[in-house]
Amino acid sequence: MGALTNRERGALAVIVVFTALAGVTRYSGAAALLAFGAATVALAGLAYIVSFATEQVGERFGPGVTGLLQSTLGNLPELFVVIFALRAGQTVVAQTSIIGSIFANALLVLGLVLVVGARRSEDGMMRFSQRLPNDTATLGLVTVFIIVIIDLSVGASDNASHHVRAISTIGAVCILAVYAAWVIPYVRGDSAGGSPHPPRVALPVSLTLLGVAGVGSAFVSDWFIHALEPSIKQLGVSQAFAGLVIVAIAGNAVENATGLVLAYKGQSDLAVSVVKNSVAQIGAFLFPVLVLISLLFSHSLTFQLRPVYAGALALTALSVWQITGDGEAAEFEGWALVAIYLILGALTIYE
Repeated sequence: MGALTNRERGALAVIVVFTALAGVTRYSGAAALLAFGAATVALAGLAYIVSFATEQVGERFGPGVTGLLQSTLGNLPELFVVIFALRAGQTVVAQTSIIGSIFANALLVLGLVLVVGARRSEDGMMRFSQRLPNDTATLGLVTVFIIVIIDLSVGASDNASHHVRAISTIGAVCILAVYAAWVIPYVRGDSAGGSPHPPRVALPVSLTLLGVAGVGSAFVSDWFIHALEPSIKQLGVSQAFAGLVIVAIAGNAVENATGLVLAYKGQSDLAVSVVKNSVAQIGAFLFPVLVLISLLFSHSLTFQLRPVYAGALALTALSVWQITGDGEAAEFEGWALVAIYLILGALTIYE
């Protein structure tokens, strides 16, 4: 398979085994927790394959294109999870898995990346380019804006509160337009230089891996959602906790590991870029796309959230902007983001 290392071949073999196990447990009537665990590991593994393959494809271009491909295609498992959750009528899981991914990446993962990066720095201060953090902060604030005003409208019971679905549809189109206005110049300005690292894997192999992982993600996401509700009941946790913590961390396992490894290696710009790109992708691309896709289902997805989560998103956007906007961060600032995530997670336990 091209120039795959023995470790990569072994990882692919393990992923295939867990994907097959997830399928077997789904249709054999196995215990819900076993089926849920197998599907969770399989989802994370398929996300790894997508990330690896897109990186190899992206090495033919610049790092901006590579980051965009990784963020977009790396969210395939999350995309399918939300679609199948909506189809099953689990709107709470669908919504919380999306915002949970934002919280997990913007608070937990970014916070740990800043901690590791600051510790690896000689003066205890992690430094990185200001452009991407500020750009993604703007995208995040645009998404948070529509969430907050819809919640305020619903809370006030004004006339607009009866048209949340229509407002969400219009807002989704607007956010996607803003995202396109940002990402197209960003990629064009980056791709001209190409990548300094030639791809190790042939293009047909990379595309095959992408195709297989994409199809696999669709099937495993269906099995994942099927086992989710009985597993939640057995574990005694809320749907909010399942979406904001369990689903979010499982769906972003690859970004979590990648960002931390890059920070440990001292590649500050790339480490922050991976995490912040993922946050921007989920908030300003995946969320509005899913709002539009949900128009095809009886259970639609909107930007209306519970007030506590709308407020948490607004405070998260402001916190991340304040900490990363100046292009540097100390270790305690990373721990501050982690603390915010843990406090939010504690709240969902008692939902």
